Amino acid sequence: MFGGDIFILTMAFLSNAILVTFILAVTAIFLPQLSGSVLGLIFRGVGWLIRQRTRSRREYVIARARSEEEEHRKPRQKASSNSLSRSQAEDEDWEKVDSSGPGGVNTTTSSDSSASGDDEWDGIIGFFHPFCNAGGGGERVLWEAVRATQKRWPKAICAIYTGDHEVNKATMLERVETRFNIQLHAPTVILLYLTTRKYVVASSYPYMTLLGQSLGSLIVGYDAFTLLVPDVFVDTMGYAFTLAMCKWLFPDVPTGAYVHYPTISTDMIASLDDDTGVQGINSGTGKGLKGKVKRRYWQLFAQLYGWVGRHIDVVMCNSSWTAAHIRTLWGNEKATTETENGTASSPAVVFPPTAVTELESTITVDAESEKSRQPVLLYIAQFRPEKNHPLVLRSFARFLQERQNNPTYANQPQPRLVLIGSVRHASPDETHIYNLRLLAHELRIRDQTTFLCDAAWPTVLSHLGTASVGVNGMWNEHFGICVVEYQAAGLICVTHDSGGPREDIVIDLGDGATGFRAETEEQFAASFEAALALPEAEKIAMRQRARRSALRFTEEEFAKKWLGQITKLVQAAR
Repeated sequence: MFGGDIFILTMAFLSNAILVTFILAVTAIFLPQLSGSVLGLIFRGVGWLIRQRTRSRREYVIARARSEEEEHRKPRQKASSNSLSRSQAEDEDWEKVDSSGPGGVNTTTSSDSSASGDDEWDGIIGFFHPFCNAGGGGERVLWEAVRATQKRWPKAICAIYTGDHEVNKATMLERVETRFNIQLHAPTVILLYLTTRKYVVASSYPYMTLLGQSLGSLIVGYDAFTLLVPDVFVDTMGYAFTLAMCKWLFPDVPTGAYVHYPTISTDMIASLDDDTGVQGINSGTGKGLKGKVKRRYWQLFAQLYGWVGRHIDVVMCNSSWTAAHIRTLWGNEKATTETENGTASSPAVVFPPTAVTELESTITVDAESEKSRQPVLLYIAQFRPEKNHPLVLRSFARFLQERQNNPTYANQPQPRLVLIGSVRHASPDETHIYNLRLLAHELRIRDQTTFLCDAAWPTVLSHLGTASVGVNGMWNEHFGICVVEYQAAGLICVTHDSGGPREDIVIDLGDGATGFRAETEEQFAASFEAALALPEAEKIAMRQRARRSALRFTEEEFAKKWLGQITKLVQAAR
């Protein structure tokens, strides 16, 4: 009897153990999904509340844009009425041009889209670009993207989320035209002013900067959505976390990313072991306990960054180098560029727009124009640490020293270095350029070096037409718009042997070299010498090869590829 009780108790215990094990297994399997579902409902609920609270502002934005459009059309309608009495044919031509949208150029590539009414889409595209007044290459991409979008969908509203409170819309558009020679249709451009931009400023996070800025972008993104919830949301500055948050809050809002450079990359992690000191500002910092902690932190952040990136609907990259890193971090590193479809696993390479056409029509490259070229080295780049101006200054000083010791150049004009770039006021940029001026003084090249801050486009154009060599010293420059401008203007390029310039721009297309690449001070100095010492015939030939190479990066090519990807988002939003 006693033995029977033990058997029964043992079986009961085993049954309970099996039941508990089964419950734990089921919980382990389904709890994450249940938690995810609950969190999803919470985020959607928050998104619904945001939409309700911003509905009146959305209606106001649309009404104001339509009102400004009517005001904008009145003078043109009056001019049209006057011209009608002169020539009916001319009026019909004007109507055809006007119907193509702002700027008078119809960029629709298919008659099918017009027939289906796709060009009549009148939704709101939100461009997340908190520093849209910075005046750099990223801002050129933003405004060229806005112009292409306006021409494709004339009735759509382009909402720019910015933290530049000191600039109103009229001033902003005027600066865009002055700096980039890009004319926009004002009525359908609106600026939405963020109050939380400070949370994405690197100086706010002395430690764990990458994570701090990424989490800070969630605050700024939430700020943006409480201003206005767009129909399509596009990040053009590199804040992938805001796009993921958009999908959590508003699953029906298509998202797109134009990636200038990955927030973190395998090259960055590898630079921790670099002993040469040429691989960026973190070169060689992976030693010791602090270095190990930093490496692990970067590796974990890379995993988080990849998880966030996989939430984005359409992904565009500005270069082959950037696309390769995004494939590795966000998707499938085995994917090739032949399968570019605009996804995280296979991002589309959309080269940034460059004023190639204007430069070609303005600047002549031939034997006659060679006489007006001066021994000037030109570096166009924002005055920020990552642009590595000190490397260029030290290389130039070394080059001058070696040249002074060579009697061959005793009676020749002294070469000069001109540095042109934008400076974000009330920011570390101002301190940075002050330190650069001090360095030029210490290197004894102050009289041969010129700094031009926030130069207007005509000034930049003038220097591109008279300089001889174009310089870029940034390690792993993600693309290098200025390098393409050098080529289009006929300058001989001397760029850092990495990133976009190495992969896409300063390459041999089969008919000879289009410039020089270097890494160290010695190599840059030698390249400066080699570029200026070329025989005149070879100089002209290299300038012309470079100009032909630049045709791959026109504004028209950018607009075509940009619209090809954005159309997917618009169709999803319809």
